[in-house]
Formats: sequence, C-alpha cells, structure tokens
Amino acid sequence: MSLSQFFTLKQARISNNCPECYSNDSLELTIKQKLIETQFYKSITNEIVSEICCLNCDVQIFPIRWTDDIEQVVNYHKRGLNKKPMSLKLKPMSWGIITFLIVIITAVILISTGIIAI
Repeated sequence: MSLSQFFTLKQARISNNCPECYSNDSLELTIKQKLIETQFYKSITNEIVSEICCLNCDVQIFPIRWTDDIEQVVNYHKRGLNKKPMSLKLKPMSWGIITFLIVIITAVILISTGIIAI
C-alpha cells in the first residue's frame, strides 16, 4: 500500500489576468512537492507540481490554458523555490526486517564454516 501525497512548498498571488473571467490579481499559484509513504519507508521525491486557481471564478486553470505571461511568472517562482532535498527514511518495520536478515545470514555463515556447531 503506497500513499503518495503532495505538500505545499509555496503559495503566492499572481497579478496576471485569469484566462476564464479576465479578472486581474485573482490568480493563486500553489507549488507542491511529492511525498511517498509506505509501511516500510517515507520518501520525498524531486517531483514538483504547479497549480493555478482563480479566486474570483473558483476555477482551476490547467497548464494548457496558461498564457506565456503566466508561464513566465510560474517559472520565476520556481527558480526562487527552496525545495526539500530528496530523502528516504526507513520505518521501524524495515529496520526490524533488515536486522532479522543480518542475524539469519550471519548464523548461516557461522554454521556452514563450522565456527558454531549445532
């Protein structure tokens, strides 16, 4: 069971015209980074997602509808972004399995070389 979610890195109001209702200063840019969590580990990836929503007409503006001006503003905000570095954190269940396997492998090696007799 893998749960992937996004956490917000930056949220900013941009002063471009909305492609739907043409209002000025009602677009909100949200930049998010992907987080994957399973039973064994938690990982932050390098995947970044940008979303723009108009607060006036309550419509999400998809990238296909972005104008060149909006794309330039989004790229500007992405350049100044402090994204979290890629990371991997093992959970206690993973550490337990790794420790168990190391003990088993060590026991097999010691028994097969004759250091420990059964």
